[in-house]
Amino acid sequence: MTPKQVDAYCRRLPAATRTVQWEGVTVFKVGGKMFCLIGPPGHSVARLCFKCPPEHFEALSHAKGFKPAPYLARATWVALEDPSVLTPAETRAYLKQAHAVIAAGLSKKKQAELGLK
Repeated sequence: MTPKQVDAYCRRLPAATRTVQWEGVTVFKVGGKMFCLIGPPGHSVARLCFKCPPEHFEALSHAKGFKPAPYLARATWVALEDPSVLTPAETRAYLKQAHAVIAAGLSKKKQAELGLK
């Protein structure tokens, strides 16, 4: 998926918000918590980074086309260095999962306010 396609997909996820921070990095959040970053070309943030479940981090961060995300690996984020290793459906699945992981970590009250429960 292209960055433009990722942007369009993330905007459609429930209660997702989009901001631009850190010298042009597109940041997607749910409940004020980040779940996906799209870095501009040449930025120190990888082109596409997202949250993954802690139990999948070790394997995914060393899988072909992935690496631990700069600055965010300690919070179990991965960077997709080579988007061609995933089909668009696989990329969407990872992004949906990133959104779900962050949404699940929100308080029950916040989830209800956002219409996530």
